[in-house]
Amino acid sequence: MAVSMIPLFLLPILLAGFRPSLAQTCLSDTFSSNRLFSSCNTLQYLGAAVHWNYHPDNATIDVAYRAPISSNGWVAWALNPTGQGMMGAQALFAFSGSDGVQVRELSNGVMTIFATLELPGNRTTVNQVWQAGPLSNGSPSQHSTTGDNIKSSGSIDLLSGSVSGGGSNSRQRRKNTHGVLNAVSWGVLMPIGAITARYMKVFADPAWFYLHVACQLSAYIVGVAGWGTGLKLGSESPGITYHKHRNIGIALFCLATLQVFALLLRPKKDHKYRLYWNIYHHAVGYCVITLSCVNIFKGFDILNPGDGWKTAYIAIIATLGGIALILEVVTWAIVLKRKSRDSEDKSHRGANGLNGYGGMQHQGV
Repeated sequence: MAVSMIPLFLLPILLAGFRPSLAQTCLSDTFSSNRLFSSCNTLQYLGAAVHWNYHPDNATIDVAYRAPISSNGWVAWALNPTGQGMMGAQALFAFSGSDGVQVRELSNGVMTIFATLELPGNRTTVNQVWQAGPLSNGSPSQHSTTGDNIKSSGSIDLLSGSVSGGGSNSRQRRKNTHGVLNAVSWGVLMPIGAITARYMKVFADPAWFYLHVACQLSAYIVGVAGWGTGLKLGSESPGITYHKHRNIGIALFCLATLQVFALLLRPKKDHKYRLYWNIYHHAVGYCVITLSCVNIFKGFDILNPGDGWKTAYIAIIATLGGIALILEVVTWAIVLKRKSRDSEDKSHRGANGLNGYGGMQHQGV
């Protein structure tokens, strides 16, 4: 039987068991018409729960999906035998509106969907997806693409009742990996490399340069790995595109690649084009750092890992900024002190030269 032709015998999509909120666990849930379910699991996100009876003789399950719904919203639950998203899934979908049963409760109401599904290939472990979103002019519109709405997927074992999903699945791990790699590369190593180039020139010439190159190349290599995980995540998420995050990431990667190749074309110090190369190199470098910080915060908004992660990164950036500010003040103090000392030396040498001439003439007389 083709996966895309999974029989889905929907019983009437009913609204039942309206309550102010879901219980702490699905075990206390009750249903209209004395419906009973032998297994249930409280899902980790969106306040939802799924109940079911598994019938091994005909490979079907009776399902009751229950989730909070607003007076102007929709909820959905789906089994996906081949993927981890809604694409290709067999979904149960319900919403309030003029075409169906009116929801007579406020935003803290609860909707229950009943259905009977035939399992593909008699599988007992399948992928599940659940969602909730708003209505626009009485029709369902796009759900949020941040926070819990991008974590509401996983697998369900219909025999044991175990559920995995959200932050524990491999897709979420790849998202976390993508975020960490890019935050460390573009958001930490790259600024450190820039600080090294600007404030360590007081040391012997090759030392600061090699340290600067080591930081920037390390940042680029780690950033390439982060870029690759981002491409993989994008290919696994058809229909979900974070346009600003993606576009900034593309611009950032292109500019960083240009910086790496520009290193091979660096003119010698006495070359007439070295000044223009320096201007270009500094401008592109600071642009990369600025874009990286902006995109990292956009990534935080998408991944929604918790305030602790964002606070930690802000603390790192603030620390690097503070170090750069202190070094800038110290550097200018040294520069001004050297200029003042050089000016005094020139004045002193000039005075000595004049007195010497005067002395020689005086002796001649």
